[in-house]
Amino acid sequence: MNSDTQTQHDLQGILHLGQKRMATGMPDTDWQSVTRQRGTAGVAAMARPDRKQEAWRYTPLGFLDQAEYQPIVEGPFDALQLSDIEDLMLAEPPAIRLVFVNGYLASGLCSMAKATSGVVLSSLAGGLGEVPAALRQQLDAIAEHNHVFAALNSALMSDGALIHLAAGARLDGPIEILHVSVGLEQPGICHPRHLIVLEDGARAEVIERYCGLGDGTYFTNALIEVSLGSDSELLHQRMQEESVHAQHLSDLQVRLGARSRYQLTLAALGGAWSRNDVRVTFGGEGATAQLDGLMLAGDRQFNDVHLVVRHEVPNCTSRETFKGILDGSGRVVFDGHIVVSRDAQKTDAVLSNRNLMLARSAEVDTKPQLEIYADDVKCSHGTTVGELDPDMLFYLRSRGIPEHQAKQLLCQGFAQEVFDGMANPALRARAGKLLAARLLESA
Repeated sequence: MNSDTQTQHDLQGILHLGQKRMATGMPDTDWQSVTRQRGTAGVAAMARPDRKQEAWRYTPLGFLDQAEYQPIVEGPFDALQLSDIEDLMLAEPPAIRLVFVNGYLASGLCSMAKATSGVVLSSLAGGLGEVPAALRQQLDAIAEHNHVFAALNSALMSDGALIHLAAGARLDGPIEILHVSVGLEQPGICHPRHLIVLEDGARAEVIERYCGLGDGTYFTNALIEVSLGSDSELLHQRMQEESVHAQHLSDLQVRLGARSRYQLTLAALGGAWSRNDVRVTFGGEGATAQLDGLMLAGDRQFNDVHLVVRHEVPNCTSRETFKGILDGSGRVVFDGHIVVSRDAQKTDAVLSNRNLMLARSAEVDTKPQLEIYADDVKCSHGTTVGELDPDMLFYLRSRGIPEHQAKQLLCQGFAQEVFDGMANPALRARAGKLLAARLLESA
């Protein structure tokens, strides 16, 4: 076994091998180097998470010891044609689609509408042209290295979408960021990095999707930064539909300006192992955030959401509704944490987590939390774990509907509240069909 292979079982090894391979490619620009240096220092200073850390207490990481992950740093993957990803396309294609294959922009698969005033699209590796100074300054301004995987992303970030809307800009139709992972001879790990910046009064809709071709083993380690100026609005729809042997980790970090509006809808439906960290910080008064999510865990599938919402200023509102559907030996973890600082008077926050168990062998670990330091607030949280209503199931079966189909209908009804938050009808339809197909597989 050569020295490169020997280092694969730990994250330091992935970092060193990735840096070694990157050194043979195009040199980084100065602004990229600063971020990489901070990430490298973070990886060196932070240990691999384990169950002794509260944030990782219920998150198994054994897969890191079972596969020798090769950092994917070779650059654009040009072998795919549009016909190869036809099944991954939305029924109604968006005006703008940015396709990343194994972490790198595939320009031949992208579709771009005509230029819109005040809207700038770039990519981290320069596939869409030079990155404007305004975006260079914003990259890494929001990101916190809350765990070693975030630091690893900063150190080895491959490519990603950089989206900037100037003050007052309005974008007609959504921007879709489509990630496609293609299995390699050895399990690979890629580190997409996205930045979305809306200046004062801007409005945009972004669809972010992670898909796999085939059933290969790979690890997606993504970090997304979102900055919203005063009176801006972002509809952010995210869907994870990775392959059955994939591992997926994404760290979404959002900062809200005064009176801004942020709506997140997350559907985590695929992958063997999936964790979504969502961190939202209120930085200006009068802002609102609506955060909804669905986690599906079929047999031998793990799905984890860690949510931290920080109310740091007065007069802000947040609503968080997350649901889980579990079957077989599936596991779901939900850790929701709302923090209301001493100055955040008049905060209005409601956190809800509901879980539907389709099998007694499944497991859910749920921990909604409120941490309140202000005295004039309206906050609540709650969680439920239950089975399908036998009366509803009997009603459907008495109408001639087979048991597996009746269960599927009830599960889809349970998930619909989340899917209804998807502003894009084509994405909403795809999410419903994918959920139905996954439920049928476990029937």
